Amino acid sequence: MMKSVLITGVLGGIGKSLAKSFKNAGYFVYGLDIRDMDHELQICDKFYKFDINEFSKGGDYFQQWTGTFYQDIPNLDVLVNNAAVQLLGSVEEISLSNWEETLRVNLTGPLFLSKCFFERLEKSSGCIINIGSIHHQLTKPNFVSYATSKSALIGLTKAMAVDLSGRIRVNAISPAAIETDMLRAGFNNDETALDELRKIHPVQRIGYPNDVAKMALFLASENSGFIHGANLTLDGGISSVLKDL
Repeated sequence: MMKSVLITGVLGGIGKSLAKSFKNAGYFVYGLDIRDMDHELQICDKFYKFDINEFSKGGDYFQQWTGTFYQDIPNLDVLVNNAAVQLLGSVEEISLSNWEETLRVNLTGPLFLSKCFFERLEKSSGCIINIGSIHHQLTKPNFVSYATSKSALIGLTKAMAVDLSGRIRVNAISPAAIETDMLRAGFNNDETALDELRKIHPVQRIGYPNDVAKMALFLASENSGFIHGANLTLDGGISSVLKDL
């Protein structure tokens, strides 16, 4: 029987690479994203336009999608919680609405989507993979809501692994800089700045979306059956660097 994977944030840089890699590995790929699929339909076998922020508020939207998932996705082997928002602002500046949206999308969404699929993942001896961030450990100014949400996501990963012992494996991947449109936009597509970013990584490059996808495929495989409750750092060595002024 063909294995299946559900990937949130499937139209982002990392999400697309996850979908392509799992599809090439023979998985049936369900994709969720707030954006329209348009011409990129080929990266998913089944796509849903889905707002994880609204889902995380509960209410009618939550009930509607819980029913849709129950009807449309009878079996599931892997859930990849990849969708995230990055709403910047300092401690003084961050608004309550941006803070709450960040937590709903980056933390509450992964928990309640996981709850939606617990029975199906347990039935298949499946796994959950949460896409974290280096910001759970190392951060910079104006990332207070994002860093907090990703720190909590790693805590959630470990807590779920304990709660679901013997039923579903749960792990996280925490990438550092990954070459996506979001990252480039953060640097205003300034190649000089991006080159500097590459140089401060001991591997002398920043990550590619496929680096994350390859690690996710490994965590989903039988070869990683003893990895549970782990957070795998994918950072090109940057967390070992102590910069001198």
